[in-house]
Amino acid sequence: AGPSPTSSIHVYTQREVYGTVGSHVTLSCSFWSSEWISEDISVTWHFQAEGSRDSISIFHYAKGQPYIDDVGSFKERMEWVGNPRRKDGSIVIHNLDYTDNGTFTCDVKNPP
Repeated sequence: AGPSPTSSIHVYTQREVYGTVGSHVTLSCSFWSSEWISEDISVTWHFQAEGSRDSISIFHYAKGQPYIDDVGSFKERMEWVGNPRRKDGSIVIHNLDYTDNGTFTCDVKNPP
């Protein structure tokens, strides 16, 4: 048996997002798939602080439920505003701080 075919998901995010300290910012993540969006779709957001080599998972959406990871400084300040049926995996981060500077990555998986 050969490798199983996988259908790719295309994920789109803004290249740079700016926010002022104390305000909030929406990290938008939209995706497109030629396949039907399954009930098992998952969205994971990772954060890599500026100057750090490690990225941490800060948010996970799976089986219809948002889960805010219990690590890092985001857990009290994050809000899920996405809707996978609309191909949207966006989150909002409230009360921005200087330490929020870094790279946020949105990872979407749509299991067959």
